[in-house]
Amino acid sequence: MSKKVYCVAQFLPKAGKEAALFKVLQSLEPNTLREDGCLQYIVTRQLRSPFAEGKSFPIAFNEIWSDMASFEAHCQRAEIKHFFETYCVADDGLAADWNVCIYTDEPAEYDAPQLG
Repeated sequence: MSKKVYCVAQFLPKAGKEAALFKVLQSLEPNTLREDGCLQYIVTRQLRSPFAEGKSFPIAFNEIWSDMASFEAHCQRAEIKHFFETYCVADDGLAADWNVCIYTDEPAEYDAPQLG
């Protein structure tokens, strides 16, 4: 069974706060990349293209975790909790909205081999 967890964490900055929010999100990368189980943790900015006209928030983390336990442990780190409290939940934060979703690459009815 595939144990990897893929996370897309999107952020909608308040007006005029995109650069500041992006900088704060970049500051989370170094410590997160040190975590056991973190395979990828990259903050990205949306690009405009006639070949990619989907709707999305303009800033997104693209994350890959080795398993659910690693992802959930990351979410409980003091630095991550502080980020959400300070920059998302607080009235004077930088984010107007956010959307964090996790995914698996395993089909729903996959007959995963049972390894000893």
